[in-house]
This record gives sequence, structure tokens and C-alpha cells, in this order.
Amino acid sequence: MPDRYIKKILNARVYDVAIETSLETANLLSARLANNVLLKREDLQPCYSFKLRGAYNKISGLSPNETTAGVIAASAGNHAQGLALSAQKLGIKAQVMTPRTTPEIKVNAVRRWGARAILHGDTYDAAEAHALALARDGGLTYIYPYNNAEVIAGQGTIAMEILRQHSGPLHAIFVPVGGGGLIAGIAAYIKTLRPEIKIIGVEPEDAASLHLALKRGRRVMWAYLPMALRSVRSARSRSD
Repeated sequence: MPDRYIKKILNARVYDVAIETSLETANLLSARLANNVLLKREDLQPCYSFKLRGAYNKISGLSPNETTAGVIAASAGNHAQGLALSAQKLGIKAQVMTPRTTPEIKVNAVRRWGARAILHGDTYDAAEAHALALARDGGLTYIYPYNNAEVIAGQGTIAMEILRQHSGPLHAIFVPVGGGGLIAGIAAYIKTLRPEIKIIGVEPEDAASLHLALKRGRRVMWAYLPMALRSVRSARSRSD
């Protein structure tokens, strides 16, 4: 399966909007750990996140029929901004469904990129369900944030850059895990070309869905509600 992603990653259209970010030594962290720690600076992207890569690669490959009514996605922030910027670059109408708990700074950023931001529900699942319904009823194309081959390939260009920027030995690449699109793209590329390099996923303790899925050997739905969201709901109930 990983082999089929290599060509997709090599041909991914990301550099119309994304930049090849630097790979920099984290001097203090390296000294503290007595190791050589490098940071891939995806925070330097135009929308400050790697999500731009996957969103643009997916949207740029859509047919005219798929973009006539526009595109839509559900996101709590970074995918939303990546989609908004990508759609603006390609001249496509975009809508983004975000939970009401999304920070205002991220909602405003989506709107600055020209997309329509709609607040709906208190969770990502609620926002996603509403966005899918709007896509179905309005003929819009839904852009998944992670579980799509073109999105994964777009994120995988990060691995291509890492190997180009650091040709020497690499012991491990640590990858943050949310939906899994980033680690899927990076792992597919790295394990095909440099199988000796370890790929280590990192996720919050209170949302460790990948850890649980690997432990059970199947996809799982994470039912635990993070403390931050519970606090928001609690505050709202008190104000009501």
C-alpha cells in the first residue's frame, strides 16, 4: 500500500501556495537531550500549518464539475485555513464549518482568506455532520482533512523535503497525530525509501486514539471528552 503513495507525493501540487520550509537545529533541546534534534518549520507556511499542502493538492486536482458549486469542509482551524487559502488561489468558492468552540482568531483567519466560516455545534463531529449534509444538498465537494489519498500525498511532501534537506543518518522522525493524514504521508514515503528510520507518532494523552487503535488492532472512536471542552460546556450550562 505505501508504494502507491510515492508517485502521488512526487507529483503533488503543493508549491503553488506552500513553501519548502526549513529544517532547523533545536539547539537548547539538543543540548538538553544530548542529541541532535531538528525541527521542520511548518509554522512558516502562509497559514502557519502543514494543512495547506494536503488541501491544495486535493482541490487543485478537482474537475470543473466538482468545483462549480464550491468546496466545503469541517475543521477546528488549520485545515479550514488551508482550504480557504487554496480555494482563493484557485478562484473557487469555499465554505468551512467550524465548532462554536473554535478560537475566534482562527475563524477570522478563514474569513480573511475569503471563505465563508459557519459556526455549528460544540464538537468537530457535529460540524462535520452538518458540512456533509450541506455538501450533499448543495452539490458542493467535501474536502476531508486527512482520510483522502490526495490530502495524504500533499502532507507527504514534508518527508520528501526532510530527506532532501538532511542526507545524513536519521534515527527517528516524530510526527504529531490527529486524524492521521500527516503521519500516513510521512510514513509511506520514509518507510519506502529509508525503512531503517523509525516513525514515532505523538498525540495528547487525553485524545490518544492512535495508541488505542494500535492496541486493539482496529480503528476506534475516541469517546473521551477532553477537559478543555468539558470546561467550555460546563461554563455554558452555568451561564444558561
